[in-house]
Amino acid sequence: MASIKSVSSIIHPGKTYQYADNGEPMRGGMKDVYFAPDKSYVVAFYRDKQDFNSKERLTKLVTQYYDSFFNREGGEYYKSIYCWPTDVVQLGTQIGLVVPTYRKNFFFAKGYATGEGIKGKEKQGLWFASAKFRNKQFALRLDESELGNWLSYFQICVKIARGVKRLHAAGLAHSDLSYKNVLIDPVNRDATIIDIDGLVVPGLYPPDVIGTADFIAPEVLSTKHLALRDPNRKHANRLTDLHALAVMIYMYLLYRHPLKGGKINSLDTEEDDLLSMGEKALFIEHPTDASNRPKLGQLPKSALPWSDVSKLPYTLTGPYLKALFDQAFITGLHHPNQRPNADMWEQALLKTTDLMQPCGNTLCDQKWFVFDNSSSPKCPFCGTPIKGPLPVLDLYYRFKDTVWKPENHRLMVYHNQYLFQWHVNRNVVRNERLTAEQKVPVGYFAWFNNKWVLVNQKLNSLKDLTEDKQVPIGSMVEITDGKKLLLSNEEGGRIVMITMANKHS
Repeated sequence: MASIKSVSSIIHPGKTYQYADNGEPMRGGMKDVYFAPDKSYVVAFYRDKQDFNSKERLTKLVTQYYDSFFNREGGEYYKSIYCWPTDVVQLGTQIGLVVPTYRKNFFFAKGYATGEGIKGKEKQGLWFASAKFRNKQFALRLDESELGNWLSYFQICVKIARGVKRLHAAGLAHSDLSYKNVLIDPVNRDATIIDIDGLVVPGLYPPDVIGTADFIAPEVLSTKHLALRDPNRKHANRLTDLHALAVMIYMYLLYRHPLKGGKINSLDTEEDDLLSMGEKALFIEHPTDASNRPKLGQLPKSALPWSDVSKLPYTLTGPYLKALFDQAFITGLHHPNQRPNADMWEQALLKTTDLMQPCGNTLCDQKWFVFDNSSSPKCPFCGTPIKGPLPVLDLYYRFKDTVWKPENHRLMVYHNQYLFQWHVNRNVVRNERLTAEQKVPVGYFAWFNNKWVLVNQKLNSLKDLTEDKQVPIGSMVEITDGKKLLLSNEEGGRIVMITMANKHS
């Protein structure tokens, strides 16, 4: 029988919090965690004594930093991305945090396909970043109802990238970004960053940890043998967050680690791991150095037909992400300043979702794939070809009065796909600051009477430049090969050039 106890805030005099103590708290890496009687929050006590600097950092975390993140325009959006502590408490010499309980969708509704096992447990990213938990021959595979589809993970990664971007914009670093400290929900395409109390403020609050295995940056591992205060030792910071973010995105999309291949750097297992993830780290898909390609026997046996690494190149994530993976795991792997930042990841992920197509095979595990710019596109996961002509829209922007230049942004069409303001006008940026009005579709594409059409819902100046005709709101325009459309004549308005892929299918 749990007893109800109270603990006092050290920030707000007279404020207390209740928690239920049954003598067996949940134990995290550093804290003992107790639920409130109504389970709306938890009280998490540090097992080790916290010094003055730690108390000061925690106090700023729940006051100054909390206010700057949430008590301003757009703050409600970020409340969904972070599980941020709200108060600091003290019981005797023990310091603790008050943290909102994770939203219900971040707990497994079913968990394993066979047996309950992890039902009700937190949805740590590890469950979704490994091929073995999708293997239909594996007893502990996740139930299909928990997995979502491939598009889900792109949208999840967008949220994570936005969360990291906001931290870095505030001059903070998470310091331990990993799939343990990010909960994800593929079904609702949701993510939340947890364990915020380890935030690093450069020059003020140093990191408490070096990170979580698999996500620690090579420069941190390469110098961990040096004394803590040695100027050559590298600690967790914004740039190490960027390495962890790249690893996480790669794993969520490709279900394998970008550095864990077949190359042996030492016969000593511990030293080999240290070298392979640190000083000798090498991208498993490096285009000119194949020495770290995974051995087929080492690959997790997946139910997916593309579990063989040779059948699943990272290039199937599309050109924008391929370029950033190269920058993260080739150019920037041992040169931290050259790593892509979180905003670059966010924009590349969003542009890639505009390249995605639904698979026509209802039994396809992934349901979506990125168009590969081929004349006869097919799903790489199940091999199902696209049927019929496939419109490809290339976006152009006005460089000068009569000069239009390509935007390096392409929109793929499928039945009932929407057109939004961020496609129509380059001055509307697709990010967390979009207004409610900007999130409303302005048109949609449809396969109608054996032809592709764009239905104009809200565009005041949509014009078929090829036919020299205005397309009024409420009407439609046929989408054909070579057609040119002016989406808007306002400042920042775009033109689209249409190409038909798969013309002869």
